[in-house]
Amino acid sequence: MTATLSRPDTDPAPVPAKGLGRVRSRRRWVVVGFLGPAALGFLIFFGYPLVATVYFSFTRYDLINPPQWIGVGNYVRMFTTEPLVGTAAYNTLWLVIVLTICRVLFALGVASVISRLRRGVGLIRTLCYMPALAPPAAATLVFVFVFNPEFGPVNRFLRWVGVDGPLWFSDPAWSKPSLTLLVLWGSGELMIVILAALLDVPHELHEAAALDGAGPARRFWHITLPSISPVLMFGVVNSMIFSLQFFTQAVVAASAASGQSDVAGSTQYIGAPQNTTLTYPIWLYVQGFRYSNMGYAAAMAVLLFVVSAAFTLVLVRQLRKASHAEESA
Repeated sequence: MTATLSRPDTDPAPVPAKGLGRVRSRRRWVVVGFLGPAALGFLIFFGYPLVATVYFSFTRYDLINPPQWIGVGNYVRMFTTEPLVGTAAYNTLWLVIVLTICRVLFALGVASVISRLRRGVGLIRTLCYMPALAPPAAATLVFVFVFNPEFGPVNRFLRWVGVDGPLWFSDPAWSKPSLTLLVLWGSGELMIVILAALLDVPHELHEAAALDGAGPARRFWHITLPSISPVLMFGVVNSMIFSLQFFTQAVVAASAASGQSDVAGSTQYIGAPQNTTLTYPIWLYVQGFRYSNMGYAAAMAVLLFVVSAAFTLVLVRQLRKASHAEESA
């Protein structure tokens, strides 16, 4: 007679609905506990200031007396009776367009060259990234000295080769291009990001395209660019936001090029020469902290936030459309 052994039931006992609810509730509280500090910091340092800025934009407020509700008066003033707002907006738009295009193309070009090197890659990559570590004010002072029209090394070299160099930061026609050169010199962070994306492109795709007879230009256009398009879009969005908030370099360059070292104490040299370096954030700062028109400055800040958000949303939607079109193809 053979005895049969029954296998013990290894399935866990069902958890009662009441106990399961307690487990889920406990897990939720754990999640809330971990997210609580970040959410609290977000509300204190972003949510409340944003709501307060929107409120103050509809008031007359000088940081001393209580705010007085004036409705859309600040916005009406901004678009009708404030001439320098148009100048500052034009300068900022110029920087947004030129800086965004030049910064992304420059970083892409440098990253492409570095990705093809075989020796000394680490040293060259470090040298290209180091300018991004320089403080903006110090880097601007160095650039103003290097591009000094009288004794700067750049114009000395140009005179040595028989070229009469421009006035750079002291010339209204060259002040914004000079700021563009300054920003390109410090584009190491974006260069590193694009370099990482270039090195991540599969070599098999390039080898297959080369076997099919595609040249370097066609491989770059049809393989490399589509592969790194999300990173390039990040660079475009990052550069646009950076240009919309352009402040320190323009203030220091205008003051230093005018021969002054007092950047924070006087508005006489802000925007020099001839308001060509007066950006929208600079005029916002002058209105709020120099003229004590905090309500008007808050309205300018709200407009800047709306424009920045609109630019970002449009670019993100275009990127998603391009990605969907590429996947469907």
